[in-house]
Amino acid sequence: MAQIKIYSRRQNLAGRQQAISDTLHACVTAAIGLPADKRFHRFISLEEEDFIHPSDRSPRYTIIEISMFEGRTTETKKDLIRAIFGRFEKELGIAPQDVEITIHESPKANWGIRGKPGDELSLSYKVEK
Repeated sequence: MAQIKIYSRRQNLAGRQQAISDTLHACVTAAIGLPADKRFHRFISLEEEDFIHPSDRSPRYTIIEISMFEGRTTETKKDLIRAIFGRFEKELGIAPQDVEITIHESPKANWGIRGKPGDELSLSYKVEK
């Protein structure tokens, strides 16, 4: 399980949500083995005055927060981070300097999904990778 929030300026996200979602989902399916049909993305569009950041970031500055079950190795998480940096630059034209990624992990028992605690779910994919 993974849920992703994407924060950026409104003008950077406008009309690009699907392309950004497709790029992110390709990264999580490849790096952490998330199934293709498990896409949970939320876009938070901010006005310029509501998104304060250092001057060495461009108007395309984007923050990505990934919440997921714990269990992936450090190397798997690094692979995911590298994939996002690489694909955002290649496919979306957003330089690594303008992307920040935070991964938040929590035990399955801390999630409630489809009426059950997460540790009682039967998943069609492996979390331990």
